[in-house]
Amino acid sequence: MKIDIKTVEKLENLSMVEIEDKRKMAEELQEIVSFVEMLNELDTDNIEPAFRVLDVATPLREDEPVKKEIIKDVLTHAPKAKDGYFIVPKIIES
Repeated sequence: MKIDIKTVEKLENLSMVEIEDKRKMAEELQEIVSFVEMLNELDTDNIEPAFRVLDVATPLREDEPVKKEIIKDVLTHAPKAKDGYFIVPKIIES
């Protein structure tokens, strides 16, 4: 696949992100695409599909709810707290 400035301009339009140096972006994207295309050269005919890198299953445990009083511990370190919530300065003005 060839990445040129026209392709970068299309990506810029679709992503609604301004790209200042389109030529450099095209070169970098072309390098990435070329690297990924090298993966097509790998012979994977005799390789079984895998869902994990290691052949070790994740240990399962019972999903039991546990009530902890962590909120009180966390709020003791907060500069300001009230009724179980952090009090923070208003950052959005109406």
